Amino acid sequence: MPSTTSREGSESVLVIGGGITGITAALEVAEAGAQVYLVEQDPHLGGRVAQLARYFPKLCPPTCGLEINFQRLRDNQSIRVFTTSEVQDLGGRPGHYRVTIRRHPRYVNDRCTACGVCAPVCPVERPNRFDYGMSSTKAIYLGHEMAYPMRYSIDDSACLFEECGKCVEVCPYQAIDLHMEATTVELEVGAVIIATGWHPYDASAITNLAFQHHPDVVTNVMFERMLAENGPTQGHVLRPSDGTPVRSAAFVQCAGSRDRLHLPYCSGICCLASLKEASLLLERNPEARAHVFYIDLRTPGTYQAFATKVLDRPQVRAVKGKVADILADPASGQLLVVADDMVGGRMERTPVDLVVLATGMVPNPGPGGPLGTEALGAFGFFADSISGEGVFAAGCARAPVDVATSTLDATAAAMRALGVVRGARVGA
Repeated sequence: MPSTTSREGSESVLVIGGGITGITAALEVAEAGAQVYLVEQDPHLGGRVAQLARYFPKLCPPTCGLEINFQRLRDNQSIRVFTTSEVQDLGGRPGHYRVTIRRHPRYVNDRCTACGVCAPVCPVERPNRFDYGMSSTKAIYLGHEMAYPMRYSIDDSACLFEECGKCVEVCPYQAIDLHMEATTVELEVGAVIIATGWHPYDASAITNLAFQHHPDVVTNVMFERMLAENGPTQGHVLRPSDGTPVRSAAFVQCAGSRDRLHLPYCSGICCLASLKEASLLLERNPEARAHVFYIDLRTPGTYQAFATKVLDRPQVRAVKGKVADILADPASGQLLVVADDMVGGRMERTPVDLVVLATGMVPNPGPGGPLGTEALGAFGFFADSISGEGVFAAGCARAPVDVATSTLDATAAAMRALGVVRGARVGA
């Protein structure tokens, strides 16, 4: 396996994770004058934020903030981005960490102009992870229309390689290399920021909520893609089972959260996200009805005014009660949400076209090496300061937080990392 080594001194920072937290941390460090290595396992940056329909506090589409940050990345020569990559090993001490990065083959080189002539000739369809499997792409694909880097990638679990090779034949820039191999890069850095983000809890594990058994039961992240203009339904809210417009939806809070059998903690932002999604549903269809089933509605701080505004709408009904079951009604074709109405003191069945499960946020695994499980705090999130004073967790790697808090967290981690690398250089 080819390997390269870079030892540019200790005034450099490794950022692991290319979502909004990692991008923000990388930019803050680089714009303060230090070298940054940004490592992302996916072919494109942006993380979960790129998949949202809107995000707080301004309810902008993700293209708004990401476009600006991607331009800042392009303009800054102090940031080296490694996509389709992972940290294989991490060792050393504050000021002098040794890092090994494994770069998986993309099979598309930097000659790619994203002209798009390759995808139409590809004979293989694959589930689109960006849309949580609700659409498909070809084996050679571009993540989305604002992908960074703006370059196609090949899914080696789907590609036929030499059995096909049609994309190679049509590419006018010789940008596709089906023989590309993995490489390793060795670096020395002064500090590390872990911004590995989160993934949604597996809704199929919550057997009573019918996620595996009915296509019209979706998760909150899937519903965000349905609401997004670049999503599988171009922003039209349609039932997956038959493609008809959704006239009523149930938002089930704490789906698996605050439950000793699943996630014992509260993710903190799910209630607010569901109210946002309910408001977007009504934006798409003002005649629709939204039923929000909750244990406690948690919309802290400045977001309380937004929550009150949504809940005051006559099309929104809030029910304090835990959902016990979701049943299919063969007669109407709708779903029946069976819940204990704690205020009304009765069990009720609410017919709806769509059920949206607010599943919790689970931390993604971090880097290997000497950090190991000792670096983890409660519920698998990383502790604030992980290895002496040189490794820092930020955003949802540290705790379940919203986008605005993630960016603030990233800035704080960047400042702490800069303090380490500059202190190490002076004392070296």
